[in-house]
Amino acid sequence: MDGFTNSLDDVSAESSAVEFPGQPSLLEVRLQAQEDEITLLKSSLADALRRLHLHDQLLPLLKQQLIAVNPAAALVLDQVSCSEGCSRRKLSTSSAPEGPRHSATSQVVNRNVIHENGHTGDSVSSHLRPRPTSHDRCTQTEPPSLGQATGQDRVPLTLTRVAQSLCLEDAIPAGQPVVEGNRAKLHRVQGLEDDEEEEEKELTWASSMVEEPIRPTTLRGLQKVDLQDPTGSPEDQGSAPHTPASVSPAPPKDHTPIPRAGPLSSLLEGEKKTLVRRNSEKLGKETQEKSKKRLDKKAVSSANLLIRSSSLENRAKDLNSNAGSPGPRRGTYSQEKSIKMFIRGRPITMYIPSNINNYEDLKMEPPPEKLELDWVYGYRGRDCRANLYLLPTGEAVYFIACVVVLYHINNRTQRHYRKHTDCVRCLTIHPDKVRVASGQTAGVDKDGKALQPFVHIWDSSTLVTLQQIGLGTFERGVGSVAFSFADAGAFLCVIDDSNEHMLSVWDCAKGIKHAEVKSTNEAVFVVEFNPSDSTNIITCGKSHVYFWTLSGGTLTKKQGIFGKYKKPKFIQSFVFSLTGDVLTGDSEGNILTWGKSAADVKTLGKGAKETFQIMRQTRAHEGSVFALCMLQGGNLLSGGGKDRKVIRWSADLAPEGECEIPENFGAVRTLADVDGEELLVGTTRNAILRGTFADGFVAIVQGHVDEMWGLATHPSQDVFLTCGHDRQVCLWNTEEHTMDWCVTLEEYGLCADFCPNGAVVSVGLSTGRWLVLDLQTREMVSEYTDGNEQHSVMRYSPDGSFLAVGSHDNFIYIYNVTESGRRYSRFGKCNGHSSFITHLDWSKDGNYVMSNSGDYEILYWDVAAGCKLLRNRYESRDREWSSYTCVLGFHVMGVWLEGSDGTDINALCRSHNERMVAVADDFCKVHLFQYPCPKLKAPSHKYEGHGSHVTNVRFTHRDSHLLSMGGKDTCILQWRVRKVGTGDSRERLASAFSTSTSSLELAAS
Repeated sequence: MDGFTNSLDDVSAESSAVEFPGQPSLLEVRLQAQEDEITLLKSSLADALRRLHLHDQLLPLLKQQLIAVNPAAALVLDQVSCSEGCSRRKLSTSSAPEGPRHSATSQVVNRNVIHENGHTGDSVSSHLRPRPTSHDRCTQTEPPSLGQATGQDRVPLTLTRVAQSLCLEDAIPAGQPVVEGNRAKLHRVQGLEDDEEEEEKELTWASSMVEEPIRPTTLRGLQKVDLQDPTGSPEDQGSAPHTPASVSPAPPKDHTPIPRAGPLSSLLEGEKKTLVRRNSEKLGKETQEKSKKRLDKKAVSSANLLIRSSSLENRAKDLNSNAGSPGPRRGTYSQEKSIKMFIRGRPITMYIPSNINNYEDLKMEPPPEKLELDWVYGYRGRDCRANLYLLPTGEAVYFIACVVVLYHINNRTQRHYRKHTDCVRCLTIHPDKVRVASGQTAGVDKDGKALQPFVHIWDSSTLVTLQQIGLGTFERGVGSVAFSFADAGAFLCVIDDSNEHMLSVWDCAKGIKHAEVKSTNEAVFVVEFNPSDSTNIITCGKSHVYFWTLSGGTLTKKQGIFGKYKKPKFIQSFVFSLTGDVLTGDSEGNILTWGKSAADVKTLGKGAKETFQIMRQTRAHEGSVFALCMLQGGNLLSGGGKDRKVIRWSADLAPEGECEIPENFGAVRTLADVDGEELLVGTTRNAILRGTFADGFVAIVQGHVDEMWGLATHPSQDVFLTCGHDRQVCLWNTEEHTMDWCVTLEEYGLCADFCPNGAVVSVGLSTGRWLVLDLQTREMVSEYTDGNEQHSVMRYSPDGSFLAVGSHDNFIYIYNVTESGRRYSRFGKCNGHSSFITHLDWSKDGNYVMSNSGDYEILYWDVAAGCKLLRNRYESRDREWSSYTCVLGFHVMGVWLEGSDGTDINALCRSHNERMVAVADDFCKVHLFQYPCPKLKAPSHKYEGHGSHVTNVRFTHRDSHLLSMGGKDTCILQWRVRKVGTGDSRERLASAFSTSTSSLELAAS
């Protein structure tokens, strides 16, 4: 019963029906499975009753043997039988009501009995106190054979009777009391009489008896058998009174025990035959082994049921300890070899591998390896402005996610400023060209609590934070920042993302707010100080240009007047000319020149003040003017949106040259001057281009432009592949830190995996289609469709002969792979999950698949046997897996935090050397655990850098690097795996996971 699904073992079928009302067929399958298990329990119970009956029928034979050994005992037996019969009749006619029932315990009482012949022996009797019975067939249990439970093959007959009687108490119906000296009747289960009769025909005396010498029993132990019905009716067979087993003295040396032989039916019919012992005969042994195997198979489900109820577990432990059994019961053993974890209140059973000696002794420690950020792929240009600058050191400064990147454009190296706790939104350079100010968004922590945004001023040469500005002051985030120029950068101007877009001025050295004012309820894109006057500040945004004056800690504004010119919807950018004029670029494609004009006394009357008006309008681009950049000689650069052009203008705004950006890179977002000729161009499709008007532009930084989910590393090369909602499939080189190629699909990809030969890669799409791409030609070599829902996981078997496709339609499709990964044929379909597939892995032999689903199921499949679901998950506890990406499993149970939601962990990946496991969580973090980590709250190394949920992680083929991929932040982080210290913790963990062969041998002996 253990292995069908978590819904049978851990989650009730009722809850599954409520959560997934559209799947009645799956509910019927589960109900049918439960009915099958009930039938198996009936069979186990009937078999146990039959065995008890056979032992009861043995008592007359023992009585005969005792008389044959000691004829003088016959008179005593008759006298005791008479007196005992009277007391039994009195008990049977008693009508006193039953008292309250208690938990069952067993007592083994040893006492010395003096016989008439002078021999002294130990008598062992068993007494059962009244106990509650279980009428739920799903909780009735049947123990294994005693020899298997204790780890011994030879057990005294008296102990056999005691242990079996105790183990069958769960089968006693209600209303049948168990009192001392008289065992309650055990009735047959209706509907199983025929099965019992058929199996009784096969059951011989040798298979039903424990192979021990038959010794005369005590007189008191046999006197109760005298009143048993000799006819052996079915009613009496099913309700034989309980006889306390006892041990009698050994027979005299001159007496040889009379051999026993023949079927039990012959003895019951009164046939007098010579009894021959069959301990040494092959037939008896084979029959006994056959019976044991059959009973063991029936006992698997019954034994595992003990795990379900704590009361049953405790009852089993009490019975075992009181009965004096030297070995653990199977139910107790199963309980000790499994552990439950809970996700959203739903229990998930994890079976402990057999090579773990003591689960409680496992010590969880962080791995000796650590991660260092090696490279950042991507650039945030799709929704940010003025985010690309060039330092005198030759480093381009830009940001993505929570990292500010300093990329040396000639040496092609990176440094990273990583003190931000959430996505960086804006950036500016100090007049000294060394200090940098960067502002971040607010974000939330893992509990949903808002984190406060701030601005960091830091040194670009040492990456040391010099000042933190505005913690607890800004709301939602920081949208724009600017240093003053006229006073050598003494002040910093900040605009936050609150509804009023608060404008504040800060003292950079002291971190003190100098002035603050509400700006506007409309969006604000850019803020700048006047280079020649630090008391003048300009902001622009949606339908406005504001000119601010700072005086005595107070900010006052004047709105730019458009006059006869059409008021654009957005003012996208502005710069200061060498003459002091303000040049703005708007959404209409115009460059507007603003100037200060005298007060219009005729129109505005006396007291009118000077105004800022448009002096000139220059048609520049088709669509918006996203970027303006002033060159050292007074020339101007403008970048267009719709036309994707970069135009060079003279000081009097006469065009001097232009260049068009390739369409696949998007529109121009920002411009940075390198040396007057060479330019850096940031684009709306998250790329940074480098080039000149004469030679054109090439990409030096590229990235995805929408949420990413698919990530796969090559099995033998230093390359990896990504795909996401932007419909791009990109191949990256981890050594060169470049994008090798990019293909745009008709639909977006969500998962991918390389064929083990490394020649092709399969990509799962959002519509049920999946395709295979050739890495060299980038061409599609195969295309298939499975269902009409998105695919979430693609995984090749270790030898590349199979491909498993996990879909959101709850199925896993298995394909045969031929022609080096270029030809596929449907092999089968794994049907059994009640929710969408999230993760799957192949076993090392390529015959089995382990899978997780959206409702936290862990299922195992025998692919070689025709995609058969393995119902007994316990049997898969020792299976070795070629990869480990499933987020639910015993070996990775420790990655989950207490109280975790089922979506808190998006992905994990075990290293190829099987020493560590990386985890991508929903709180922008990457974790590194030791592997295995089977205990909850396992310690780990935690790394920040992503500004969104981390969707995937993968190790490279040599475990030299780890790749992590953000969702909405469109960022790929490449981490270098650094090994520190020695393997002390690894040795301790290995010792805890050492094989238990020696302990098993001791138990068997």
